[in-house]
Amino acid sequence: MIIPYVIGGIILFLFFTGIRLVRPNEKGAIERLGKYKGQAKDGFNWIIPIIDRIVKQEITERMMDVESFEAITKERLNTQIDLVVFYKVRDDEKSIYKSLYKVEDFEKQVVRIAQTTARNIIGKMSFERVNSERDNLNTELRKTLEKQSDSWGGEIVRVETKEITPPENVQESMNEVL
Repeated sequence: MIIPYVIGGIILFLFFTGIRLVRPNEKGAIERLGKYKGQAKDGFNWIIPIIDRIVKQEITERMMDVESFEAITKERLNTQIDLVVFYKVRDDEKSIYKSLYKVEDFEKQVVRIAQTTARNIIGKMSFERVNSERDNLNTELRKTLEKQSDSWGGEIVRVETKEITPPENVQESMNEVL
């Protein structure tokens, strides 16, 4: 007599523990026993408890503050550079797969590439050009980062140079001229 209630309770328990919701600002990948099975749809999803899991990926645009770093200009001036990178993961299935399984830490990778690319670009420019042609610098950085992040399923929306600080002696000379 009690067996149908126990079986019914187990079925209800399994049903409710298998419910997963995917919000509109994220995408989900379904893994079955650790292997990629497919993409979860937005909203309500039901998975087999213990066997399946959903790994979620944020797809909204995000801002990443690249820690201040030093770059050497063409005339060998050590300048401090502060960058901000705006990025997002593309929402197609292939990009979601790449962002989850083809890169260990997307943000860390973008930060390192932004720093090395900026150093390379700035090394070919005079300080005056670096300071006056920020838009060109930002555009070139974005294009280079976009090529790299494409293999990780990401999209670089824009790159902004927050601050370019020359060495103190150059700053003092600039202040005296003004």
